[in-house]
Amino acid sequence: MTLSTPQQQFLLDLALRSIGRGLADGSPLQINADDCEASLWEVGAAFVTLEKNGRLRGCIGSLEATRPLAEDVVEHAFDAAFRDPRFTSLKESELSELELHISVLSASMAIDFSSDAELIGLLRPRTDGLIIANQGLRATFLPSVWSMLPEPEDFLLQLKKKAGIPPDVPVSKAWRYTTQIFP
Repeated sequence: MTLSTPQQQFLLDLALRSIGRGLADGSPLQINADDCEASLWEVGAAFVTLEKNGRLRGCIGSLEATRPLAEDVVEHAFDAAFRDPRFTSLKESELSELELHISVLSASMAIDFSSDAELIGLLRPRTDGLIIANQGLRATFLPSVWSMLPEPEDFLLQLKKKAGIPPDVPVSKAWRYTTQIFP
C-alpha cells in the first residue's frame, strides 16, 4: 500500500489526536470505518515512532497486519506515548518537542540463508527492515535504523543483541520487509 500525502497527513493527525486523548483521559482515540476513507480501513501494519530532541522517546508497532491500518496507527501512537516499557509516560509539557513518524509495513518475506555471513550478504541496506529469530528469541529493526547502523554486520549484531541472541549464536530464521515512512 502506497499512501498519498493527504492519507499520510490524515494518519499523522489521527496519531496526534490519540496522544492528545491519552493525555486528557488516559485512553486512545476511538475510531471506526466511518471516520476515514475506505483504503485506510483496510488491514495494515504500522509502527509509530516518537522522538524528542532527535532521540527515541517511544516506538511501538505491529509486524503483521491484523486490524485496519487507521486503527493500528491510533493504538500504536497511544502505546508509543504511554506504554513503551523503555520510557516513562509522555507528559503534556513534552508535546511541543515531539517528532512523530509513522512507518507502514509491507508483508514480511522469509529469507533463505545458511549462515549469518550469508544473511549479511543478502541484506539490502536502507531498504530492508529485518526480523530475526532463534529458539524463541525474536526482534526487529525498521529500515530507518540503517541510518544509525549503516554496516550490515553491525546492523545484524545489534539486532541480535536486541533479541538477546549471543553474538556467536547464528540466527535460525529471518524475514525482510519494507516500509513507507512519513513525514
